[in-house]
Amino acid sequence: MAQSSIGEVISESEMEMMDKIEKFKRELTSLRTGRANPQLLDTVFVEYYGTKVPLKQVAAVSVPEPRTIEVRPWDAAAVDAVEAELMKMDFGSSPSRNGGVIRISLPPMTEDQRKKMVKVVHSMGEDARVQVRNIRRDILEKVKKAQKAGELPEDDAARHEEAVQKLTDSYVKTIEDMVAAKEKELLTV
Repeated sequence: MAQSSIGEVISESEMEMMDKIEKFKRELTSLRTGRANPQLLDTVFVEYYGTKVPLKQVAAVSVPEPRTIEVRPWDAAAVDAVEAELMKMDFGSSPSRNGGVIRISLPPMTEDQRKKMVKVVHSMGEDARVQVRNIRRDILEKVKKAQKAGELPEDDAARHEEAVQKLTDSYVKTIEDMVAAKEKELLTV
């Protein structure tokens, strides 16, 4: 494995780490925090003309009030299917329908619910950190194999290991910042 291919491996690994961060960010936005958030419905799929499609493709989702999500299907034929899927979700209250508009009122979260969600966020953050560190471990193994095979001088291997560690540290710090921000959001009433 030549030095240029080690650089490529590090670049690919950085992309993997970025993907893990993006996935973690999506998971965090889909968590209920006590405030209405259109991303809460990102995981909803609706049966539309025989095909399961994301809710975003059949309806406009808005937040007219801090604790209310409003869903406006573009096709009147989809209103029943959208309402049925929203009924399956656990929001703490049932969606209400007014003509072609479906409203979901989110009840305020209790202190216990907030604390449980903080624990969930910390657990998710730890999982994301572990994934990033596993990517680091894989890169370092490749660097060491290349060094042992004589394809990479010891100085270059040390330089690559240091670069990988700095990269890992920056992504772990990003995850920790995201966890802290979400915790603050959850604990703010």
